[in-house]
Order: sequence, then structure tokens, then C-alpha cells
Amino acid sequence: MITVIDYGMGNLGSIQNMLKKIGVPACISSSPEEILAAEKLILPGVGSFDHGMASLASRSLLDPLNEAVLRRGRPILGICLGMQLMTRRSEEGQAPGLGWIDADVVRFDIAGSGLRVPHMGWNQVSLQRPDPLFDGIGAQTRYYFVHSYHVCCRNRDDVVTATTHGLEFVSSFQHGNIFGVQFHPEKSHKFGMKLLENFSRVF
Repeated sequence: MITVIDYGMGNLGSIQNMLKKIGVPACISSSPEEILAAEKLILPGVGSFDHGMASLASRSLLDPLNEAVLRRGRPILGICLGMQLMTRRSEEGQAPGLGWIDADVVRFDIAGSGLRVPHMGWNQVSLQRPDPLFDGIGAQTRYYFVHSYHVCCRNRDDVVTATTHGLEFVSSFQHGNIFGVQFHPEKSHKFGMKLLENFSRVF
């Protein structure tokens, strides 16, 4: 069973529907007790960094998340803003992030490239190293993105895939039981379905 975390900032129904389509049991919960007891977790997110951290705090989810992820080793997948919240900080706001990944979030600096911010639409994802999320998917695939900020990892070993939008940025990372993707697998058709299926099987 995968528990999709409801903190008021994600495409919960789309994620649950995609998991149902591939036959993976899932529930949506904002309960600290259910999140603490979850086998696997998905942290979605659409919106601003500070609002995301404040929403987690207001629902008393920070301590259960740290306990489940850092001490109990539960696998967790951050999607879009959910990925960014796993880092230390963001240029988008002032609040500290969860700090699970040694990384910061910065705004796209692509002036003069002729490209727009936010980065929106389908783009190629290039595998930088083997990772269970991408088993059977291939070294280069396409996923759907919507974001104005991107993650900069200090540890290159954490980087799983890279994508180019005026500059090369981290489009997914993994550190132990912690996975993050900047794109939206729930909007990415067969490649997104395969990635979520792979996540359901990790560990």
C-alpha cells in the first residue's frame, strides 16, 4: 500500500487514479498516524515552497515524516514541489526545507536563451546512473514538467537524471530510501506509469 500525503498542495486524485490503473493499492491521507505507519509514501506538490512547508507543519506532519523516512527507512517519492521540499532551502522563500537531501532549489536563470519560465510541457530525461525507478524505461525518455525552480544537488551521486531547459538541471534524485522527480509521472502516460510501478516495487 502506498500512502499519498494530503497536505493541501498536490494532484492527489490524478496520482491515485494512475496507481489504480496500474493495479497498485493506494490511499490518500493527512493523518500523522497513518503516514507514520505507511509502507511507502508519495509527497506530491503544486505551489510555493514556503506554503508547502507551512502546510506540512500546520497538519503536524513534519515529525511523522522524519520518523518514517529518516529513522524507519520508509521509501518516499517526492513529485515536483514535493521533491523540492526534500532539500535544504529554496530561493522561492525563506522557510527551511526538510533537509533530507544536500541540495538547494534555485530559479531558472536562462535570460537570453529565448526560452520561457516556467518550464512547461514535455521534455527529455537522460539517465545519469542506474536507479530502480527507471528499470525497464530506457536511458532517454520524455516526461511532463511544470516548474519555475529547479534542484541543485551538492552530491553528484544523488543525481539520477538530468534535463535541459536553457541549462542542464537535476530532474530526479535518489539517496537511500528517498526519491524525487521534478516532472509529473501522473501526467506522463506510459513512462509515468512504469516509474510509479517501479516505485511500488522498491525495497
